[in-house]
Amino acid sequence: MTKIKQRCASGPKDRPEWRSTTVALMLAAVAVAVASLVGVGVSTGGGYAPWQDRASSLARSVGLGSVLDTVANWVYSLDKPGNSQPDVLALGVTLPGTPIAGVSAQRSGLPALTESSGHLGWREVSGTPGDTPSVYTTFVQPDPSRHSIVVAVALMRSSFLEAHLAVGTVQPVRSHVQARIPNGDVPNLVTAFNSGLKMSAHPGGFYLNGKTLVPLVDGRASAVVDDVGHLTMGEWGRDVRMTSHVTAVRQNLALIVDHGQQIAGLDRNVNNRWGSPRSQFQYTWRSGLGTTANGDIVYVVGDKLNLTTLAAALVDAGATTGMELDVHRGQQSFTAWTTDPSGRTRGPHKLMTTMGGPIDRYVSPDARDFFYFTLRTGPPK
Repeated sequence: MTKIKQRCASGPKDRPEWRSTTVALMLAAVAVAVASLVGVGVSTGGGYAPWQDRASSLARSVGLGSVLDTVANWVYSLDKPGNSQPDVLALGVTLPGTPIAGVSAQRSGLPALTESSGHLGWREVSGTPGDTPSVYTTFVQPDPSRHSIVVAVALMRSSFLEAHLAVGTVQPVRSHVQARIPNGDVPNLVTAFNSGLKMSAHPGGFYLNGKTLVPLVDGRASAVVDDVGHLTMGEWGRDVRMTSHVTAVRQNLALIVDHGQQIAGLDRNVNNRWGSPRSQFQYTWRSGLGTTANGDIVYVVGDKLNLTTLAAALVDAGATTGMELDVHRGQQSFTAWTTDPSGRTRGPHKLMTTMGGPIDRYVSPDARDFFYFTLRTGPPK
């Protein structure tokens, strides 16, 4: 195991809050000024939302979307990550776990980690005592020229878990639903995490329990949940499509990983396949979702990532298919629950303490849609 040597030198621009706070303050000031002149008010419709999210919603509601994109591109592209090794432990991974590497990892069917993982290996997260672990974590360092970039990974074993997609109070559309994990699922909770971009960014469609809330779009990256709780991923119309067994679909722009490789052209973003112009170059918080050759689910998250580095992190973590989720600080949230020897649920635990947002997000009402996984009640599938 390689010992991570030292924490990166930090200045004002290295603080995690610097870029997102600057963007939000600038946009909020402009948006509030314009809104006060034109008499526009914006509400998130109830449920938790980061204040940066509220500020950007206000800016877009008064026609400042292009200003928002321009400012974000400028601010998030200023501070390129360096090559000094960080103190990985300072990133604050709090999930309890036991190291597992080498032959043991291969026996467990876990993806082989490359040198870019920092040789830290997989850790099995403590689940129900005596049961096979259903969640594993690790770190990867996907950019050999910028070792300061460290990405946290959570791998979820599909055969032991059931996937769920839930709506928020505002995304994908305004609703009056509970917008939280149902009480009946809480005792079997394993993980919960953020979904994709706002629908105002035109990421694609949304389908849930027989209702098309936003029309599905051919060619978009799609996370698909079937009637037995399996989550699969692919390009809509090519790899995945509507059938009588589909219960949920969340689309988010185009795939960034396909057949175990990064999609060509991520750094060019031709025809804005991956968001607004030049957004692929922003060094910011990003999250992604992938599936492995075994059908397991991989979630990755980290700061100062551009789109290419995010895709590299998914590949390093074993994803054969992958899509971007949400971006910018405060939009990422991944929590896990464990069970103690007495059978009581413990948690939630954040994957990284440096991630923004409350630790009980999604157990409480939330403005945004999200995914969550519960223990499979029957035998593994």
